[in-house]
Amino acid sequence: MTIEACAELVQRGDPDRFMSAMTAPIGARENLFVLYAFNLEIARAPWVTKEAMIAEMRLQWWLDAVEEIYTGGEVRRHEVVTPLVEVIRENDLPRDLFDALINARRWDIYKEPHSDLAAFEAYIRDTAGGLMALSAMATGAGADMRPALMEYGYGVGLAAMFRAIPALENAQRYPLVDGRNTAVGELARDGLTRLNDAGIGLRNIAKPARAALRSGWMAHSVLRDVIANPALVADDGLVQSEFSKKFRLLHLSFRNRF
Repeated sequence: MTIEACAELVQRGDPDRFMSAMTAPIGARENLFVLYAFNLEIARAPWVTKEAMIAEMRLQWWLDAVEEIYTGGEVRRHEVVTPLVEVIRENDLPRDLFDALINARRWDIYKEPHSDLAAFEAYIRDTAGGLMALSAMATGAGADMRPALMEYGYGVGLAAMFRAIPALENAQRYPLVDGRNTAVGELARDGLTRLNDAGIGLRNIAKPARAALRSGWMAHSVLRDVIANPALVADDGLVQSEFSKKFRLLHLSFRNRF
């Protein structure tokens, strides 16, 4: 039940976020490892079983754990929950973001598509946007930056969704409301606009929190690629080489940018 256990979980299950977290100062890095491990556990919950009821129970387990943390009573012991208590309480992180992130993952349990564009956007906002806001606020960002962080996280999450769509469709999950190339291109264009606009508002964010924003270091290039050629999404053409990914991340880290 340690930070090291969380770091190992993230390194194995979410290597891109692990790399970005390693660019943070040690204290901030530890908070990121805990939050990313939490996110990984939530994201996995709907996929570890084919039984919808069991998946629902797994997500409810996490909702109950979060409730225990915020109500101040005895909190269950768990390799991620236990260090999460300290991260939440020391940084006064808002409960609603945790609840929304967990509840949004219920969509992953079932095979029904999102009902409309608003539902799709809410899913990205509550998952990627919420995680971005929590991560940045746990590393020095003020609560007043929450709206911009959510928007930035939306752009990052949209780019990640585009990269994941081939695998999701193979698993009979169809997140895009409209999969035509014109609609996909417009979605990417809107995501890039949100990412850029939010980035302007986050220029003066605390330096340790910039590592949280660097978790989306590939988003700009992915969204630009989709705008230029939306067919790349369905063709699984958004894969980036490990060398180019690491080079870009190191470049941003040395300049303390995101």
